[in-house]
Amino acid sequence: MGLFGSRKKNKKEVVTSAFEQHHEEPTERDEFAEVNEHARVLERDVQQETVEEEFPVSSEVPEQSEEETEEDEGERTFVPFSQKPLLDHVVGQTKILAIINQKGGVGKSTTAVNLAAALGEQGRKTLIVDFDPQGNSTSGFGIEKEDLDHCIYDALLNDVPAESLILDTNCKKVFVIPATIQLAGAEIELVSAIARETRLKDLLEPIQDEFDFIFIDCPPSLGLLTINALTAADSVLIPIQCEYYALEGVTKLLESMKMVKSRLNKGLDTYGVLMTMYDSRTSLSNQVVEEVQSYFGDKAFKTLIPRTVKISEAPSFGEPVITYAPQNKGAKAYMNLAKEVIKRA
Repeated sequence: MGLFGSRKKNKKEVVTSAFEQHHEEPTERDEFAEVNEHARVLERDVQQETVEEEFPVSSEVPEQSEEETEEDEGERTFVPFSQKPLLDHVVGQTKILAIINQKGGVGKSTTAVNLAAALGEQGRKTLIVDFDPQGNSTSGFGIEKEDLDHCIYDALLNDVPAESLILDTNCKKVFVIPATIQLAGAEIELVSAIARETRLKDLLEPIQDEFDFIFIDCPPSLGLLTINALTAADSVLIPIQCEYYALEGVTKLLESMKMVKSRLNKGLDTYGVLMTMYDSRTSLSNQVVEEVQSYFGDKAFKTLIPRTVKISEAPSFGEPVITYAPQNKGAKAYMNLAKEVIKRA
């Protein structure tokens, strides 16, 4: 009681002395000089006692808040390396190319695998999205499709993140999102799906800045999978076999591209037309090349991919021809094609 009572008394004296000092000091200073001096000393003592009790509390609060702030900032900025690998290219300049031709056997998967390997050899980080249920781009890198737990089908219809599907390959800076026969059912299941034409586009948006090039290996059809590829792509790369029948399907392909461009992807363009399986010994191959070059003009690549045994053998060994037979004329042709592709980027 005495201790707390003295504090209360001191507080009263402090208030009174402060009031008197402020308002009555000119008239009563001489009479209460000693009291005022003593009151000021008590006022300082009370403040010191109060500060000694309250200061540790007030000083601990900002220290805790600063630590919590630093921890919160750390949590906001920390991203695991596996979730965001280091970039070695300019963000925002990724080229997404749909390698497309509704005719089968023209070299779409062969071009996707070997061109990606050639770009990797020249320092360009490349992702192949195997969008063909046959999965030739997947097996072309020696990946066993039977051992896969997930593929592009799961990303399209089961909301599996594309990042979790990316597989490394035996080629430098080349990655692949695999496909299995499950993808064949996606054509039917996408019919009733919401935003069915933009599923692949939405899937690639979170990861596209991680790569210099993204190739979409399209199926030999003009169904929903191909429309998804055309909607997601910036432009198309059209392989054409140096045979007569290969030219017949090009008109229908261009009509489909025009439809997608007008309704779903106004920026869609033709990146280039590639002549594959070229045999300089036949007049038919030369005639087809001349016709394609006259029709497409500068869009036709100058590089011609020759018909060679090594290009055909390489997939059976799970390698692109770039690594399987680097001195082969087919490998050299794809290296030259990579230079043209980089130049047009």
